[in-house]
Amino acid sequence: MKIRRILATAVAVAVTAPAVLLSVTPAFADAPPTAQTQAKPTLEELEKAAAVAQEAYDKALAAKTAAYEVLKEALSDTAPLTLAAKAAKTAADEAGTSKTAADQAVTDAKAALDALPETATEEERTAAETAVTRAEATAAAAAADKTAADAKAKEAGNAADDARVAAARAYSLVQKALTDALHAKTAADDALAKAREEENENQDCVAEPGLTTILTGVPDSITAGTTTALSLRVSNRTDKAMDDVLAHAFTHATDTSGLKETDKLLHLQWSTASSPKWHSIGGDHLIDGIGPLKAGAHADIKLRLTIDASAPAGNGAAFVSADYTNENGSCGGNPDIAMYDFGVLKAAKPKPGKTDSGTTGTTGTGTTGTSGGSNPSAQGTASSNPVATGDGTLASTGSSDTSQLGLLGAAAVALGAAAMFVVRRRKAGSQV
Repeated sequence: MKIRRILATAVAVAVTAPAVLLSVTPAFADAPPTAQTQAKPTLEELEKAAAVAQEAYDKALAAKTAAYEVLKEALSDTAPLTLAAKAAKTAADEAGTSKTAADQAVTDAKAALDALPETATEEERTAAETAVTRAEATAAAAAADKTAADAKAKEAGNAADDARVAAARAYSLVQKALTDALHAKTAADDALAKAREEENENQDCVAEPGLTTILTGVPDSITAGTTTALSLRVSNRTDKAMDDVLAHAFTHATDTSGLKETDKLLHLQWSTASSPKWHSIGGDHLIDGIGPLKAGAHADIKLRLTIDASAPAGNGAAFVSADYTNENGSCGGNPDIAMYDFGVLKAAKPKPGKTDSGTTGTTGTGTTGTSGGSNPSAQGTASSNPVATGDGTLASTGSSDTSQLGLLGAAAVALGAAAMFVVRRRKAGSQV
């Protein structure tokens, strides 16, 4: 498989040279396996590769932080080499001032010698010549001192500049190393995530008829504009615990012709003892308030079905199913969708001078309330038979086969990935 080649390459380079993980791209998936490609890596190997990449990233991040501090210090005015360069420059400037003064003294001494009159004595001329000689010696020493000071200043300045450049280069290198380490870490993490995903995909879910769903309280008919209390019991009738159980519920209705769907006018909500607040069941048809179920245990879920007052008369049905997943990756569920049908009665018109109480006049055994967000607690018993879809047959429910087939077909489409867990969890191309 293409993903296997990607993961094999990923783990190999993650251990040897994490930065090379950048080559593990989607484009590589279309390339044929090379001679260097290793055998399929295990999850343990991929986890090790991800850990190595994480460690490399952590070290690169620490190196960047340290390099930044060095760079900041090298660029500061108080850096030792910067202070030394400043001191050397000051000494060179002072030596230059001394040399200038010494040179001026030579000029002055020579001028004094040249200014002696012809009447000057031999002693006066000797003294002037001695002053010139001494000034020239002082100037020569000052020039030597200035040369030495300039050399030291240049050397100190170069040292400070070199430190700044070295710090800047080091910081640039660790920045790139951090970027490479991050890319390597991301590639290793992605490879591990894909392997785990594939591991989960490779674990086939199994049909588990022992995970049952029974809906009670469904009356023969429900009047539009009312709310009906229902009860769903999910039971683990097996000898094994299930770590996470999910129930699925869906309602579907049409007008009397069976051609116009009125699903949007039906609203289903759920509540459990652990999550007593009413939750609307969305487009995923999911009830996630169950959690784990021990062998032989069951969970009860309160449901309430509200039908808008504008709903036309017609036929309706409620569908329920359940599946489970375990922490070890195993999964399963009941492949059958239980169907409970009911009639939809048009909302009764209020009598003149009286307001509509919102109560139903149905003859079913379920108890109904108002459509104004009430919290009904009474639970009736199902007045219709569950319809199993596992073998493609439809049990008799008292309604026409045509409308029942239409309701059942709509449920299969609507529940789809939610209830038909085998289709959802198995690999493409596998057989149920």
